[in-house]
Amino acid sequence: MNLSKLLEKLSYTLVSGSVETQVESLTSDSRKVRENTAFVCIVGAVSDGHTYIQAAVEQKASVIVVQQGCKEEYLAQIPDTVTVVSVENTRYALAFMSAAYFDNPAEKLFTIGITGTKGKTTTTYMIRNVLEACGIKTGLIGTIETIIGDESWASCNTTPESYQIHESFAKMVKAGCKAVVMEVSSQGLKLDRTAGILFDIGVFTNLEPDHIGPNEHASFEEYLACKAKLFSQCKTGIVNADDKHTAEVIKNATCEIETYGLSEKAQLRACDICLKHERGTVGLTYRCTGALDMDVALNLPGKFSVYNSLCAIAVTRHFQVPQETLKKTLAEVKVKGRIELVKVSDEFSLMIDYAHNAMSLKSILETLKEYNPHRLVCVFGCGGNRSKERRFEMGEVSGKLADFTIITSDNPRFEDPEAIIEDIKTGISKTDGKYISITDRKEAIRYAIEHGEPGDIIVLAGKGHEDYQEIKGVKHPMDERVLIAEVLKELAEKNV
Repeated sequence: MNLSKLLEKLSYTLVSGSVETQVESLTSDSRKVRENTAFVCIVGAVSDGHTYIQAAVEQKASVIVVQQGCKEEYLAQIPDTVTVVSVENTRYALAFMSAAYFDNPAEKLFTIGITGTKGKTTTTYMIRNVLEACGIKTGLIGTIETIIGDESWASCNTTPESYQIHESFAKMVKAGCKAVVMEVSSQGLKLDRTAGILFDIGVFTNLEPDHIGPNEHASFEEYLACKAKLFSQCKTGIVNADDKHTAEVIKNATCEIETYGLSEKAQLRACDICLKHERGTVGLTYRCTGALDMDVALNLPGKFSVYNSLCAIAVTRHFQVPQETLKKTLAEVKVKGRIELVKVSDEFSLMIDYAHNAMSLKSILETLKEYNPHRLVCVFGCGGNRSKERRFEMGEVSGKLADFTIITSDNPRFEDPEAIIEDIKTGISKTDGKYISITDRKEAIRYAIEHGEPGDIIVLAGKGHEDYQEIKGVKHPMDERVLIAEVLKELAEKNV
């Protein structure tokens, strides 16, 4: 296609060459440049794409897109035969160019974008499952994976780069999808990965201090402002009425707003919440009222599951979903690594959860304590080459809330697993919590299962959906579901 088609929705300056230049591929990765490629120079946290201009030219790129104010020495590397375009923000430009390159696939799908600190992943699966159950083929992009029909692949980022988003959208259109539900992270919004997409529905789940740091957000205010961007690029906003930050998030919204929650001010409400804990199962029921009246049963624990399911109801209501289909699908929802119940015994319950920081571990343990288990047992470790404070904090949280903690290894990366465990012990020693340390994660799981008591709830925290353990730069296969199956088989053989 002509370069002009890729640039049609952008403001730009033609530095040299012609907008009639033919473009056969588009990329921001110099390693993927081939003849007649448009190479977009992205200024990243680690590297500057402008430093790869020479490599792109050598690979016969026909177009170089640079950011205003880039060094003259970079421009001097570009021969007269190559077209040069200057834009204010190359990340923003890449998003619009990617959409045009794939023939604007977002406009051919019903797009649902979900932002918030917690609940994004579970809610996307709930929505997709409901729509699929109604015969509405729905793609998914999120933290765990991208799903298109029967095909799926693991995610690198919660919200991929803009080129990957539109490439996936185009595949969804080709596969016959009518809708897509995706997690829209604060980083994705900050870095303009979703720029130019007008979502049919934008969702806000909740907001808590997280992702604040030198490589993410400079402050909580910036974090909130990035989340809020979603509501200036959607037609309808569906938001949690009970979150204390909601008013600020939607302050400058340009869309219609609908609300869900537990309070009277919510348009879609949950009431009469009843927790269910039978040996081997944990769940709840509630009554949905307001914009829709129905009884809901979930095989998932906690108030946050009520919020997630309410949000899914609020979204799928726009598709006129039959109530029986909605109820049946929500009752069967299971998300890999998110409070995922794994059957190991009729006497006690075991679940896998991605809780990998103090905030998320506190949330899951407080939720499970509400079920009054005989004992709440927490099995967890901490990642290497990360903040020691996280280890102290998680140790203290588990010591305070769990009846028994089994400290083990997570992703040690380039650190000694034993040293990480000692840091966790520093935190847990501030409490009266009982604990044991077993470095090998499989052996820690074996201990938890072998010593499970009637009425216990055991949570394996930290790994969640991950199917590997990272040690000294190598990702070794390790899926907790596989480890559990192996342990159960070995215990069965032992007892024969």
